Amino acid sequence: MNWLSDQLVNHLRAVSDLPDLSGTKYRLLEKFAAGGMATIYLAEDTQLQRRVALKVLRLPEVSSDLSARMWREARVIARLEHPSIVPVHDVGELPDGRVFYVMKFVQGRRLDQYADAENELPNRLRIFQKICEAVAFAHANGVIHRDLKPENIMVGAFGEVLVMDWGLAKIAAEGGRQSAEGEGWRVKSEGRGAKGEGREVKGEERKVREEKYDSVNGKLSIPTAQETLHGTVMGTPAYMAPEQKSGEIDQIDQRTDVYALGAILKFLLGRSEVGLSHDMATNSPMLERESPASPKIPKSLAAIYDKAMREDKAKRYATALDLANDIERFLTGLSVSSYQENPFEIAWRWLKKYQFMVLLVFIYLLVRILLFFWFRP
Repeated sequence: MNWLSDQLVNHLRAVSDLPDLSGTKYRLLEKFAAGGMATIYLAEDTQLQRRVALKVLRLPEVSSDLSARMWREARVIARLEHPSIVPVHDVGELPDGRVFYVMKFVQGRRLDQYADAENELPNRLRIFQKICEAVAFAHANGVIHRDLKPENIMVGAFGEVLVMDWGLAKIAAEGGRQSAEGEGWRVKSEGRGAKGEGREVKGEERKVREEKYDSVNGKLSIPTAQETLHGTVMGTPAYMAPEQKSGEIDQIDQRTDVYALGAILKFLLGRSEVGLSHDMATNSPMLERESPASPKIPKSLAAIYDKAMREDKAKRYATALDLANDIERFLTGLSVSSYQENPFEIAWRWLKKYQFMVLLVFIYLLVRILLFFWFRP
């Protein structure tokens, strides 16, 4: 018997995982990224001769739950036709039964990578405004993202923004009630909580949750069945609102996304440029960075993300557009709704906004004074 080498076995395993695109108009180019549920490939649309992103379930023998989730995800994105939301071009099934959908191939950097390279705070805030506008559009169409984070946002070379990964989106039903369609997964564990965070039992129902952490996507999810029970936790912990962390699904609404937007703003402010220093070893300039709590971050900006991230969702911004509008007011030198300025701060903000005119008036008065004393008899 001839034994196969580990290298050959690994190669065969990788090849066997590749999707069979026969019968489709797509040609596989390369593997692009992999997550817990699906793999994204770079492919070519042979009819339109363009590159596209092809998202495919990882295994042919997946449960119907995951297939339904893929179909739902594609339909959610398809209903959100906005310049800052990645469009879906096609959806279907491969010969082996795996569900796939095709979307625009996004070229650019993730928001966290963009923030590392972009040192101008106004530029970051303009990008943040575009994110808020895309999320507001989704909310207007009854969709709550629930997994907003820098890794799910792409920034293109020309400042275009794309909000990605709508797999955990919540859909609002007609009349403002929340739909349970694809909402989450049944918690079959009746006696286990997540590290002592189980919820109290009311009547016959045990409101507990079992958390599973996806190290690739950084998500908490429970991919076990179709139905949702109170206590399901899905999202990324660092950007989750309190009602989302506690599994209060009926309390999740657009203000849950507002909380995540506030956390993203706080993240961006934590990477704002505060000056240049020099590395004594190399005598080269070195960018200094500060934490979001730095006193050099304007108090009005800190107040904006503080309001967006309030524990009580009733005290947050009501909409993502309200948050974006406060950012616009800051950028244009106006007062923001979340911060009460004292008279000195109002005067200082006014001087900064009209500093050119103030400088002209100062120069004019200085010249008049000099001329007065120069030509005084």
